[in-house]
Amino acid sequence: MTYPVRAYAAHSPTGRLGLFNFDRRSPREDDVVIEVLYCGVCHSDLHNVRNDWGNANYPMVPGHEIIGRVIEVGPRVTRFKAGDHVGVGCLVDSCLHCGACGKGWEQYCENGATYTYNGTDPVDGSRTQGGYSEKVVVKQEFVLKVPDGLDLAGAAPLLCAGITTFSPLRHWKVSAGSKVAIVGLGGLGHMGLKLAKAMGAEVTLFSRSPGKELDARRLGADHIVISTDAAQMAAVAGHFDLIIDTVPYLHDVNPYVPTLATGGTMVMVGYLGPLEDFNTGPLVFARRALAGSLIGGIAETQEMLDFCGQHGITSDIEVINIQDINEAYERLLKADVKYRFVIDMASLKEEVPA
Repeated sequence: MTYPVRAYAAHSPTGRLGLFNFDRRSPREDDVVIEVLYCGVCHSDLHNVRNDWGNANYPMVPGHEIIGRVIEVGPRVTRFKAGDHVGVGCLVDSCLHCGACGKGWEQYCENGATYTYNGTDPVDGSRTQGGYSEKVVVKQEFVLKVPDGLDLAGAAPLLCAGITTFSPLRHWKVSAGSKVAIVGLGGLGHMGLKLAKAMGAEVTLFSRSPGKELDARRLGADHIVISTDAAQMAAVAGHFDLIIDTVPYLHDVNPYVPTLATGGTMVMVGYLGPLEDFNTGPLVFARRALAGSLIGGIAETQEMLDFCGQHGITSDIEVINIQDINEAYERLLKADVKYRFVIDMASLKEEVPA
């Protein structure tokens, strides 16, 4: 049977999100039906809704930081049962057999990963819709187990902000003694500080302005460097093994590259687009690298959740009702949140149709 659900959707790049009724697909044999309890609000939700990337399809139900409770499983499902607390991140399918999928990198699927919303289901061609809704239906291979003891609301942003910073930390083998810097203190940046610190790294925050030191230290930073201060930047020249740049808009990355150690890497995880006047000289003369990273594969995301369970790590959040999502988007544009909005989806039950 199909599942009639209520959700909040965008109907144009300029309109407000509002109540939307639609049918979820009939569960297949390997599907898990999940009641959505909490859904994080990612900056990419805003980009997608406002068609900043030029590929939006409407109506669009955003949301890819989903925490919920299993309410039904298909006959071929073996990993989950009704009542389990689970998560769904940015992906709900991939081919599972290409070279990238074979390495556990489903996010780089060579045949095209299927995103949780604004994507196309590879089986029936229907549009995928996200977690700003009562229920989701997801293939079991793309459902994640939430460790016991993690705050469910605080765990929601781990499904995007958490894995987006965890993946490069793991890929570039950060461990005790590694020197790691995070550029930007937002939804991604604050998770980067927490995770790098828990891995045993010496952690530095790059910030453009003073005033964030107390919060940065609370989140795990050992040092704070003001990137607009030439003397402070010169003092950390050649220092970092890894820099994770979480800034989501065009900015000058040139000042950060000389702070990498020989053989160090700077990884872009926030900004998608061209860099202006990038100087390759500091890369060439010290075998430094500028790289990119996109979320993480399913096994790695489960590893991240388990790591967070072991270390008691969740996101710093502000819980909102679904009725406040449009105002939350406006605040997100002003970076007026510490550090992630999470929707309590129980508020959707209180929505009165217009």
